[in-house]
Amino acid sequence: MKIGFIGLGNMGSAIARNLIKAGHEVTVWNRSPGKADALVGEGAKRAATPAEAASGAVVHTMLADDKAVEAVTFGPDGILSASAKAIHVSHSTIGLPLAERLAKAHAEHGSALIAAPVFGRPAAAEAAKLFIAAAGPADALSTCQPLFDAIGQKSFTIGDHPPAANLVKLCGNFLILATIESLAEAMTLGEKGGVPKAKLLEVLTGSLFGAPVYQTYGDILVKEAFHPAGFAAPLGLKDMNLVSQAATDARVPMPVLAVLRDHLLSTIAREGEDIDWSGIARIIAADAGL
Repeated sequence: MKIGFIGLGNMGSAIARNLIKAGHEVTVWNRSPGKADALVGEGAKRAATPAEAASGAVVHTMLADDKAVEAVTFGPDGILSASAKAIHVSHSTIGLPLAERLAKAHAEHGSALIAAPVFGRPAAAEAAKLFIAAAGPADALSTCQPLFDAIGQKSFTIGDHPPAANLVKLCGNFLILATIESLAEAMTLGEKGGVPKAKLLEVLTGSLFGAPVYQTYGDILVKEAFHPAGFAAPLGLKDMNLVSQAATDARVPMPVLAVLRDHLLSTIAREGEDIDWSGIARIIAADAGL
C-alpha cells in the first residue's frame, strides 16, 4: 500500500520502519529533515511537504501535541491541502476538541479520519508490539487493519466516532501514571521498612500484579532508569492536562489526577525536562526523606 508517515521521533520512526518491513511503499516527512535520513536509507521516500506525504491511500501522523497535529493538517502544504483523499491515521495523543475538529474537517474534505492512538513505549514500537485503539468509519478501518497488524500485537475497534479512541488513550495514560505513582509510593514505604524495591516488585508481579504495566514500570523504578526518557515528563504533563480538560468538560471529578499533575510539575522543576515521566518516583522518595 502507498502510505505516508509524518512525525519521526522515537515512536514514529519505529512505526514507520515496521511499515517498510511489511512491504508498504512509505513516504516520510519530518519538521527536522535529518530525522528522515535513516528511513530513506532503508527504502522510504522523502516528502518535501506534509501534503506530498499524503499523496497515497493513507497518511499516518505521530506527533507530540495538538499544535503539531494542527500544523501538519491545516497549515500551508498540510494534509488537507493535498489533492488525494488519503485516510488520515492519527496516532498522536490529542485533546478531544481537536479530535472533533479533525473528524469534521476530513469529512468535509471527502477523506476520513481514523484516530488510532497506541499504548507502548519505544521498545514496544520497535518490536511491533504496540496496542492500538482505533475509531472511525468502518470502511476506512478495514483498509487500515493490515497497517495496524504490521505495527502492533493487537488492535481494538472503539467505534465509528474518532474522538472515542482519543478518550480511551487519555483514560489509559491516566491509569499508567496512577500505576507509576502507586508503585513508587509502595516501593518507598517498603524501602524505608527494609524491603528492597526489587524484592517487593518480585512479590507483586509474581502474584496479583503481573500485568505488563507493573512489570515494565516496576523495572524502571527499581533501576531508576529515568534517562534517557522513553516518555518525557513534559509530554506526560501535557497528557494529564488533556485528561483534566476532558474531565472538566464532562463534569467528572478526578482527585487522583491533581496529585499526578503536581508530582509531574515538581519532577520537571527539580530534575529538568529530559527525565522520564516515571521520574515522579524521585519526588515521592524525597518527600519521604530518601
